[in-house]
Amino acid sequence: MSLYMTILMAIGTGLIVFAAAYTYSLAKAQKNSKDGHDSPLPRQVQQHVYIRNPIFLSYLIFFALLILTIIYMAFATEW
Repeated sequence: MSLYMTILMAIGTGLIVFAAAYTYSLAKAQKNSKDGHDSPLPRQVQQHVYIRNPIFLSYLIFFALLILTIIYMAFATEW
């Protein structure tokens, strides 16, 4: 396996571990809420709803890595 693919795999594994830990912590916090309602959003998140959303960040990172992979493969292969 090339160094480039090893780096991509390490980054992808790190993102998966981070996302799983973050999701677990959010689920645990939701389970521990006593009144059954969501807590109010922090002011910073209200001001930047789309930027601070982990789903949008995951999509952004995925497509950035996908585009970089496509560009790398386009230059690395001989036609």
